[in-house]
Amino acid sequence: MAQAFRRHGDRIVGHLDEDERELLAGLLTQVARLIRGMGPAIPDLTGDPLADAVAGLSADPPRPQVDPAVRRLFPDARRDDGPQVAAEAEEFRRLTEMGLRQRKVATLEAAVSLLEHATDPEVLTLTTQQAGQLTVALTDVRLVLGERLGLRTDADAAALEELVEQLGEDHPHVQTAALYDFLTWIQETLAEALVR
Repeated sequence: MAQAFRRHGDRIVGHLDEDERELLAGLLTQVARLIRGMGPAIPDLTGDPLADAVAGLSADPPRPQVDPAVRRLFPDARRDDGPQVAAEAEEFRRLTEMGLRQRKVATLEAAVSLLEHATDPEVLTLTTQQAGQLTVALTDVRLVLGERLGLRTDADAAALEELVEQLGEDHPHVQTAALYDFLTWIQETLAEALVR
């Protein structure tokens, strides 16, 4: 059963059993697939910052419109109204979106690898860099789940709590909310361990 991550010297250590790791790895993989599926194929990172930056430039990258959860991962740079602002936001997206997609997928896949290649069946021991990667990857998973749950404001969170109280524990919405809470708790304990 999961226990909070804590700092032990230069390592971050937490307890996650095999089922919990498998659940997390599955969610991280699903979000990576969502990102990969949103547009043109993502070129592999080469390690050369300039080559990686220009590899995915296109004249008109598709805007993630089909799935609101994916759109949440790639918000517009500016939300002001007006044609000039919209044009600037689209140009910014054209120049940056592929690189952002590359980095997000790489971080999600690195986090999956951490979970799948842990040597201890109960204890997950991470370097601070690995803990940071997992924290960032969990942010993307929580954004997707939050969008699926309709969480955007504090009022939305309060409404969800009321809904959870009304529905039975077997209801899919309740299970998704519980999963969101679990991921939030894991991410908070990772962040606290990193700060210390």
